[in-house]
Amino acid sequence: MTVVHFTTAGTFMLSITGLALHRTHLVSALLCIEGMMLALFSALAVSYQTPIHTNTSLQPIIMLALAACGAGAGLSLLVASTRTHASDHLHNLSLLKC
Repeated sequence: MTVVHFTTAGTFMLSITGLALHRTHLVSALLCIEGMMLALFSALAVSYQTPIHTNTSLQPIIMLALAACGAGAGLSLLVASTRTHASDHLHNLSLLKC
């Protein structure tokens, strides 16, 4: 396993661990999800830089565009929940309490 693959796998696993263990604020959960998307983007971009693939692929760019759309949707949910519940704590965001 090369250093680049180890780094991307470590970043992805660290983001998953942060998402699973540190769930107090919605902002921290969104940052962990963005870290996972960044690790996936770097893994896809590095995998197409081998001499076997002579042409470039659109998969990393499409994945990055979808990650940007997800980040926009997440931030809009953050603003909406902050306006309605007056905080971004995840324990306040229950469907049964609304």
